[in-house]
Amino acid sequence: MEKKRKMAFAALTVVVLFWAWLGYAVGIEHMPVKNTIWALSPAIIAISLALITKEVYSSLLMGMLTGALLNAEFDAVGGLNQLLPEGVMSVLADKWNVGILVFLVILGTMVQLMNRTGGSAAFGAWAAKRIKTREGAQLSTMLLGCLIFIDDYFNCLTVGSVMRPVTDGHKISRAKLAYLIDTTAAPICIIAPISSWAAAVSGFVKGENGISIFVQSIPYNFYALLSLLMIVLITLMKVDFGQMAVHERNAMNGDLFTSGRRRQIAEVDEKAAKKGRVADLIFPVVCLVIGCVIGMIYTGGFFEGKSFAMAFAESNASVGLVMGSSVALMITIAYYILRQSLSFSKCMDCLPEGFKQMVPAMLILTFAWTLKSMTDSLGAATYVAETMQNVAGEMWAFLPACIFVVAVGLAFASGTSWGTFGILIPIVVSCFQEVDPELMIISISACMAGAVCGDHCSPISDTTIMSSAGAQCAHLNHVTTQLPYAMTVAVVSFFTFLVAGFNKNAWISLAFGCVLLIAVLLFIRYRKGQGDYTPKRA
Repeated sequence: MEKKRKMAFAALTVVVLFWAWLGYAVGIEHMPVKNTIWALSPAIIAISLALITKEVYSSLLMGMLTGALLNAEFDAVGGLNQLLPEGVMSVLADKWNVGILVFLVILGTMVQLMNRTGGSAAFGAWAAKRIKTREGAQLSTMLLGCLIFIDDYFNCLTVGSVMRPVTDGHKISRAKLAYLIDTTAAPICIIAPISSWAAAVSGFVKGENGISIFVQSIPYNFYALLSLLMIVLITLMKVDFGQMAVHERNAMNGDLFTSGRRRQIAEVDEKAAKKGRVADLIFPVVCLVIGCVIGMIYTGGFFEGKSFAMAFAESNASVGLVMGSSVALMITIAYYILRQSLSFSKCMDCLPEGFKQMVPAMLILTFAWTLKSMTDSLGAATYVAETMQNVAGEMWAFLPACIFVVAVGLAFASGTSWGTFGILIPIVVSCFQEVDPELMIISISACMAGAVCGDHCSPISDTTIMSSAGAQCAHLNHVTTQLPYAMTVAVVSFFTFLVAGFNKNAWISLAFGCVLLIAVLLFIRYRKGQGDYTPKRA
């Protein structure tokens, strides 16, 4: 503990000294910061501090302060204006952002309702009779995540709500559950033609059939495909490494959180299980799925004559999810009251409880959105775009692997996949649309794969935050345990894109990536060994 405090103090000291030097350079020497590499510094500071200090709120706040000071050229009053009215208040006034926050509150309320009626515990007891092993529980979680491919936000919270009782019963750590949720959220959406992600990507491909390009790119999306294979391999081979191994050892000895907290959950669920039924969980989840699908296609114009696929492609996910989940919540409350599972007053008590449950995720999301707005206003996207345009024409066969790395870095620093698509895909299309269409497909896939990878690793990504919320796992526990797994797949994907750049064959390249990933995990298992379940602390 003392060592962590010293590291945190040293890191904060470095940040303050950096501010002092940068303020001097900007104020005295008039050093430009907008549209330069300095535009990435707020995100770099926030991410670095989070990984060093293990404290996410102060780290994001320091990153936000850096962005505010840079935008205001280190004027104190201007910085405060950038931080609050132009920053926090602005992102909370955005309809999309508010919709996601409302969706979080509704999902938190539904989780509370399912727990109060005993539906979650009853489902856990039912599943325990059918899912006999830890491997089965992990693969079942993956399967459910693959089935909910419509939207990553919806995926994160729904899979977490349904599978927590199952994974808890098999002593799977909440960090592993968060990893399983996160790895079957964005990676599934980016290879599903009918998803909000497919609609976003296709919209960035100007002058081409966006959906056709998206479908052609799926076999080349090596990071997403290898991430799914990674889940299967680590489950069947029983390979855990890094901080995840610590969490899994502790979970096997009864500590699901590797923090000593929230041990009271088992007692609450045990009481609720006596009166709950499996239908008390299944019915709300089915209502939620149907409601959200209808809500999304409604916003896309399905009931105005558009086809299902077109309506989905043009849907407003934020509005659709709020509308669908709101209807599902009302139906669920009516169902519980009619079944006499809960009284109306107890149902209403779940509203503030659900809100409180989601406050940490909502706070982190708000800070992350503010940080992104800071880097956007500093021109981080412009800097990356200009850098790519200056070097793109000189790489050719190496371009897919290079674009993958750039996309990883940009998505990691900004915490957004869609923003990365918007920056890089138009550049790729303009460079290769007339010259080499096949290499354009591979490069677009590399952009999408890198964006998902960077988003997967980033502690300020909204998907990462919501995966932590879905698993009810401490956010930085999720980040630090997932990072080694994601980076392992990222390195394998990099070499796979190198191969693809030269042979331009998706299946040969994918086979190479699969063999390489298996070899890496066999090497890790050989070096580490398995079966040591001595309790440890992260």
